[in-house]
Amino acid sequence: MVSLSLLGAILAGLLGLATPADAHEVRPGYFELNEAEPGTFEVFWKQPRRGALLLVLDPVLPEHCTETVRHPPEHLAGALVERWTVECQAADGDPDRMFHGETFGIDGLERTLTDVLLRISFTNGDSLTQLLRPEEPSVTVDREAAGNAWPYFRLGVEHLVFGVDHILFVIGLLFYVRDPWRLVGVITSFTLAHSITLALSSLDVVKISPAPVEAVIALSILFLAVELLRPEDQRSPITTKSPWLIAFAFGLLHGFGFAGALAEIGLPQRAIALALFLFNVGVEVGQLLVVAVVLALLALVKRVGIVVPELVVRAPIYATGIISAFWFVERMGRIVV
Repeated sequence: MVSLSLLGAILAGLLGLATPADAHEVRPGYFELNEAEPGTFEVFWKQPRRGALLLVLDPVLPEHCTETVRHPPEHLAGALVERWTVECQAADGDPDRMFHGETFGIDGLERTLTDVLLRISFTNGDSLTQLLRPEEPSVTVDREAAGNAWPYFRLGVEHLVFGVDHILFVIGLLFYVRDPWRLVGVITSFTLAHSITLALSSLDVVKISPAPVEAVIALSILFLAVELLRPEDQRSPITTKSPWLIAFAFGLLHGFGFAGALAEIGLPQRAIALALFLFNVGVEVGQLLVVAVVLALLALVKRVGIVVPELVVRAPIYATGIISAFWFVERMGRIVV
């Protein structure tokens, strides 16, 4: 009973953090410079917004860049997008070392909790990817690091760890399958499934609109909550006998959700496979971290003989069902409107 109580407490904590606006993921900003011709860069700047709230963030370019054209800003769902063109000169006069040793940054980022992915692409095929964070709001360019895709690993970890709906689903599986070896099989099935759809969607082999995907992800959490509230002898036969199959089916949907997050960021054209792999590995590491923390807490309190009323244990499951049902209705509303 203590184990279920602890899982319930963890669920309750996650539900306290969950809101319709941030239930799915933490969306980073995106700052891209694409060299259209030598010395001429098309700048793309997307900063996240929540409702009418817009962060005061300003991209900072090297002093050798001069703005020539600016397009009207676009107000998209959840983001403000700006595009402009700049003419830049290499500080040492060598175009193949454009921006080397120079600094890019985001003014105001240190006052937020938002990350910004910076990507610079050059006409010679080189590209550079860096992750700017509140504690490191600027970066000095190293052209020798062109093609670096490691920031995608970190983004993958953060997407899972801060994606409350994905965490609720994983913890729901822990509720449902309490045999350790069977749990390993179920988690592996979930992992394999979302790895497949993440790759297929990110490589444009299969494309699905993100709105219905997010709605069905909410439905998958609701399904688990309903099953958990039923007596074990009244649960669906397929979930009782083959929980790995349910995990696999819903894992395919969650993979499309992960791909939607990756699409928000974009992939470096010269390192698509590596960036995709690192993002996927980051998601897996985030998932394993969640499972490891929960299992470690369960092991820690296993010896404690606290008797908790059944109602207290089941309350977070009811709350999970209510929240996921709300998410489902809200996300379906986005499709209809």
